[in-house]
Amino acid sequence: METARVLVAADKFKGSLTAVQVAERVTAGLRRVVPGVRVETLPVADGGDGTVAAAVAAGFERREVRVTGPLGDPVTAAFAVRGSTAVVEMAEASGLQHLPDGVFAPLTATTYGSGELLRAALEEGATTIVFGVGGSATTDGGAGMLTALGARFLDAEGKPLGPGGGPLAELAEADLSGLVPRLARIDLVLASDVDNPLTGPKGAPEVYGRQKGASEEDIAVLDAALAHYASILGPDAAALPGAGAAGGIGYGALVALGARFRPGIEVMLDVLGFAPALARATLVITGEGSLDEQTLHGKAPAGVAAAARAAGIEVVAVCGRLALPPEALEKAGIRRAYALAELEPDPAVSMAQAEPLLERAAESIARDFLLR
Repeated sequence: METARVLVAADKFKGSLTAVQVAERVTAGLRRVVPGVRVETLPVADGGDGTVAAAVAAGFERREVRVTGPLGDPVTAAFAVRGSTAVVEMAEASGLQHLPDGVFAPLTATTYGSGELLRAALEEGATTIVFGVGGSATTDGGAGMLTALGARFLDAEGKPLGPGGGPLAELAEADLSGLVPRLARIDLVLASDVDNPLTGPKGAPEVYGRQKGASEEDIAVLDAALAHYASILGPDAAALPGAGAAGGIGYGALVALGARFRPGIEVMLDVLGFAPALARATLVITGEGSLDEQTLHGKAPAGVAAAARAAGIEVVAVCGRLALPPEALEKAGIRRAYALAELEPDPAVSMAQAEPLLERAAESIARDFLLR
């Protein structure tokens, strides 16, 4: 019988475990049943929050800088570097995690700090920047980011606009001539699991505004402001896949920084070295906090499963809750899913006890797939 070689390539369980912790607990559970099993761990992310942590776990070096948070206050943000490649996660600077509980600023939250993060990566000498976008507290079309990189956005009196998406309604002139020259000589990859356009029924304000505290009136204001902004910077780019990612920061990167959009999980699997790790595996374990309909649309487990299936390698998944029927899992290339909710139905308890529960789920995987 061939010796099993397991690759654990799972995303975080949001709110309870990081991707690194998921890998550790799954490994511990497998080895409790099969002590000598060979396990390789490759924590993954799809461009949203957790992307820098996944890169660091794969051997990138972590860098920390002080930047401007979404409310204008200074925050500490990290990016990752290996050789001439940098991984920048906009949520590190402009994410919802930087908002105090219950405090939102849908019209004025800024991506200025994300621009500062990109500038820091440039100063490290990066020639390729993977720009993971997701989990934002902002809906400013990337105007703050571009301002930090040297752009100027002026009203009819020639005065700089205030921060956020709301003031873009007053935009009269966009001057991009001051953008950092080195931006034109790098490969900027916009990595996102979101392919929404900038505005309209599937646009950033309508689809994602409410989770950032926007009222229905705010959403209408932001949609109109972003449409006006795009009419000045370039309306064609507003319809491109990814333009609506992270409150429209995708649009700013596409229209002004020459970024190219790629599905986040595809980019991250390349950057993290997934292909050679997959070639060494006989079983892949993937997963995330909730396996649901969203998982099938560009989330990390779907990307991992698709790549493994193409290589003819069996895939199982772990998750906190499972909201997909067996036929959907099979279509995605996942043989079976093990949900913590099956072991502990109370969601609060399940999240609090995620580590031991995940070890128990991994023990079941070992019995079902490694002892046969």
